[in-house]
Amino acid sequence: MKGLLKVLSPFAPDQSGAASVFYDMGCITVICDAGGCTGNICGFDEPRWFAQAKPIFSAGLRDMDAILGRDDRLVGKLKLVAEKVDADFAAIIGTPVPAVIATDFRALKRMAEKRCGLPVVTVECTGTRLYDRGEEDAYLELLETFATAEVADATAAEGSGKKLGVFGATPLDLSSIDADKLIREKYQGEYDEVFVYGMGDGKEALSKAASNSRNLVISTAGIKAAEYLKEKYGTEYEIYCPIIPEEVKAELGNIKGAKVLVLQQQVAANTLRDELEKNGNEVTVASFFEMKDELMKAQDVRLETEEDYCRLIEEGGYDIVIGDELFKRAVSEESYGRWIRYTHFAVSGNLEERLCVL
Repeated sequence: MKGLLKVLSPFAPDQSGAASVFYDMGCITVICDAGGCTGNICGFDEPRWFAQAKPIFSAGLRDMDAILGRDDRLVGKLKLVAEKVDADFAAIIGTPVPAVIATDFRALKRMAEKRCGLPVVTVECTGTRLYDRGEEDAYLELLETFATAEVADATAAEGSGKKLGVFGATPLDLSSIDADKLIREKYQGEYDEVFVYGMGDGKEALSKAASNSRNLVISTAGIKAAEYLKEKYGTEYEIYCPIIPEEVKAELGNIKGAKVLVLQQQVAANTLRDELEKNGNEVTVASFFEMKDELMKAQDVRLETEEDYCRLIEEGGYDIVIGDELFKRAVSEESYGRWIRYTHFAVSGNLEERLCVL
């Protein structure tokens, strides 16, 4: 069965990715579910929840609510919350339940905005895709709703200086709740302001994204957002992940002439490959997450099943594998030479303790 994981743990799904983007946006987040998906997000897929809880609510759909599509009850609950919580907007995120009953999210958005008096953003997650697709959709919805030309013109008139916008940086991608600080430190001399959308910077900063001098894409989840801003406002962007575990960076100079497999989200893996190839290493990038054709090399592999992954390791003859240690449980130690840990929170739910910049 495609997608069945018999040894590996389930990866963070799309609704968790969307919720991660919204976490620091100053909004009311509503997970359109019966309670289970919200529990997974707060209990497993959002590490910031334990340090600083934010207003995330479950729609609490009961059987008959789902069967009959009682959107009015959801909107009524949201109205009560909006009266008690100071928020810039509300975000409604889909799950398998509304996907199965074909909830009309556009209609839900109109109803909610009319009754609650707040802007409402909806993301039609299904729970069948992975976290990066939810992040991708959330960024686009936010930009289309708030990053208007009028706001950009007003910001430009203020003469606010050279600005960098960072897309695709969340704890699910970077395995840290403080990685945004490293990003700002790296670029603070080059730019007057650095905005990491969804990690420390919210709606106000994102609404001015059209006036950015340049954008940085740290994971594939941010590519469509950067493309949108380039097409609409002409903002150039770079695809590069400057954040890396100290343990991996320390090993770079020691790996020479080896056959290496990197298991990570594609942008981070490609950035690491560029460093490894400087020492004559043969590097393959593989991922269960989004793999953009334009960023792939001939040897790269899209992993769709656990069997694909096991076959790749067992038949690849890799001297070194760089990836989350959870992946080790599905293969024998004899099938690869050495394993270097590169934690990916969306895979194992583990955070990286020591990060640095390249």
